[in-house]
Amino acid sequence: MNIGIFIYTDAEVLDFSGPFEVFSTAARVCIPEHPFNVFLVGESNEPVTARGGYSVNPCYGFGNHPKLDVLIVAGGVYTEEIQKSAVIEWISKTAEDASIVASVCTGAFLLAEANILDNLNVTTHWEDINDLRDGYPNLTVQKSKRWIDEGKVITSGGISAGIDMSLHLVSRLHSLELANKTALQMEFEWTENS
Repeated sequence: MNIGIFIYTDAEVLDFSGPFEVFSTAARVCIPEHPFNVFLVGESNEPVTARGGYSVNPCYGFGNHPKLDVLIVAGGVYTEEIQKSAVIEWISKTAEDASIVASVCTGAFLLAEANILDNLNVTTHWEDINDLRDGYPNLTVQKSKRWIDEGKVITSGGISAGIDMSLHLVSRLHSLELANKTALQMEFEWTENS
């Protein structure tokens, strides 16, 4: 199963690194089975400077990534990305073909702009709840939620909540046993309920 995590300039480091660690650890502890192939996708293959000057190399760009089963959109300083038609169109098109689309933190704004969250219950970082409500009144934005699963679409709160959401995805896509084994390996106290 291909898990692609979209990153961009000023993406929040744990928003993409947390889910990456969950899926790569799950794949590692599930040997001999290899249920997940996780990788980073940028607009191009060029290095991306995430928050705090953290330089990261996406494995793929928009034009050369394999088909995604799961698309995860990281949060961060999204204000420039939301203005890029190529980014919003790629998210929209990729989401159509993916089985699951998820966001961490303010990645919800990019999904909302791509009309993926219309009429759904969603969440984001606590600091951005009102902005998401005001900017996208057709969403039911909930606060005090680690993550919200609406079937094909899952949104999570800020930063570390993306790890909880990713462990939930592992339990949903594979098994609760693997999710618990992954959390144990990561020494992470998983909040199983949103």
